[in-house]
Parts: sequence; structure tokens; C-alpha cells
Amino acid sequence: MSLADIVDPLQRPLATLLGTPVSWTEVLGFGSGALCVWLVARQHISNWPVGIANNLFFILLFTGSGLYADATLQVVFIVLAVYGWWAWTHGGGPGADLPVRRTTRAEWGLLLVAGAAGTLVLTLVLGRFTDSTVPFWDALTTALSLAATYGQCRKLLESWWLWIAADLVYIPLYAYKDLYLTSLLYVGFLALCVAGLRNWSAGLGGAGRPERAEAAG
Repeated sequence: MSLADIVDPLQRPLATLLGTPVSWTEVLGFGSGALCVWLVARQHISNWPVGIANNLFFILLFTGSGLYADATLQVVFIVLAVYGWWAWTHGGGPGADLPVRRTTRAEWGLLLVAGAAGTLVLTLVLGRFTDSTVPFWDALTTALSLAATYGQCRKLLESWWLWIAADLVYIPLYAYKDLYLTSLLYVGFLALCVAGLRNWSAGLGGAGRPERAEAAG
């Protein structure tokens, strides 16, 4: 069985939403994405493997929709997920989980500079070398998502604010690209991000031990 034998059925229309075909890829991306964010909000370690599966579905989906920066972003997400998986289990020191903490001024400075530079470079690259119709917005959401994912890997409380900002752009962007189910998914992500912000705020400085116990059980 070739890779095409696996991929092609996933990209076939499953249903129609608002007059637009919805593929298995988009449906599976919807389900795995929602589950991943819910698990992150609960500081559950299994969010990382679920997130990797979500990234694979979205690589297929975004490539087919001409969102090349978002498709490439999923590859970076997979690398960050491996790092985040390790950091959550080992970053707190021997026998301790990584605690939730606030972002330092130095970290904010680094994230802002890297985000602005990344947005500029990606906008230029997408505008010049691809047929993207939304180079700036694709680049902006990519930069915000990378910054948010790094913060999530380090359990920085303010990473949720970065995700909220990204989702507020993603929702109309995906609707514009006729990815209505994915746009709806990001409305759900937005609600889950608000819940995650509240949950992490309540456990600020804690190690998330209840969720680790659940995973072990």
C-alpha cells in the first residue's frame, strides 16, 4: 500500500457544509484539534501525541487550500510537540512536573522580536514565491502560533493570550478560504483557550499533578 492509497481517501468529500465539500481530513483535524486543546487546558500529558496527529491532518488540509505557511507550521509544531512532551515530564527537575509560571520581560521581548521578524519574512516569502492570496494573514497567524506553542511547551500562562489572538484571526481567515468546519473548530478553540487561561491561572506555580495521576491511571 502506497502513501497515496492512504492520503487520497482522506481528502475525498465526506459531506457538504454551507455549499462547500468537507473532507475526512478536515473532520479528523476538527476532532483531534478540539481534544488536544481540551487536554492542554487540563495540563494532561497526552495532549502532545494527540496534537501530533492533529498536525498531520492539518498538513494535508492546508496544503490543499493554499495555506502554505500554515502547512509548514504543522511540521514545526511536531518538532515543538516532541520538545514540549519532554519538557512537561522532565522540565520541573527530578520527580517533578513543569510548573505553570508567568512570562518574564526578557521572554516577552524575545517573543515580540521573533514574532515581528517572522511575520515580515514569511509575508515576503509567501507573496513572492507562492500563489497565496493571504500572505500577511497566513504569516501573522504562523508567527503567533509558534510563539504560543513555545509558551505552551514552557507552561507560560500568557501563551493562552497569544493563542486567543491567533484564533481571532484564524476564524475569519479559514472562513474566507471556505474551510468552514475548521473555522468553526477555531471558535471552539477560542472558548477552550479562555477556559485554559482560567485553569492555568488557578494552578499558577503548581505542577499539574492530578492530570499526571490520571495519565498514569
